[in-house]
Amino acid sequence: MAMNPFRWSFRTAFLLGFVICAALLGYALYAEQQLHLTPCNLCILQRVAFLWMGVWFLVGGLHAPRGRGRWGYVALVVLGALFGIWVAARQLWLQSLPADQVPACGAGFDMLVTMVKAGSMPFARFVELMFSGSGDCAQITWKFLGLSMAGWTLIWYVVLGIWALLPRARGHRFGGARPLRALGS
Repeated sequence: MAMNPFRWSFRTAFLLGFVICAALLGYALYAEQQLHLTPCNLCILQRVAFLWMGVWFLVGGLHAPRGRGRWGYVALVVLGALFGIWVAARQLWLQSLPADQVPACGAGFDMLVTMVKAGSMPFARFVELMFSGSGDCAQITWKFLGLSMAGWTLIWYVVLGIWALLPRARGHRFGGARPLRALGS
C-alpha cells in the first residue's frame, strides 16, 4: 500500500473509514460505560449517524465496485455525514445558548422509548423530541482541547464526508494504480 492516502484504493479508503467509525462508536460506549457520561438524545442521533456511515463504509469497502457504482456508497456515507453535521451543529447551538435560554431538560432516550412502547406517546412526538434536544443536550460534561464532544463529532463528520468524496485511483489491468493526475486521460 502506498504511503500517500490519496493513492489508496477505494477498498482500502472505505475500510479505513469503517475502522474510524467503529473506533468513534467504541469511544462513545467507553465514555458512557467507564466515564459514566449519559448520552443525551442528540448524542444518540450522532451515534446513529456514525453507525450509518460505518455500515456503508464497510459494505462499500467489501464490495469495492468499479466505475460509477462507487458513487452510491459515497452518497450513502455523505448522507450520514450531513445528518451528523446537522445534529452536531444543533447540539453546539444548544450548548452556546445563555443559561436562561436553554430549554428545560426532557425525558431521556430510554424513557421516550418506554413511552412509545406503552402507547402513551405517538411515534411522531418521539421523533420530534429526539431531534429538538433539551437542556441535557446543552450540558457540556466532556471536553478535549477546548471542544465538547459535539464539536469533535462535527469535525469527524466533515473529515469522513470529505474522505468518502476524495477521488480514488482505479487500478488498470496490470494491477497498478494510476496517479490521480492521469484519471482524466
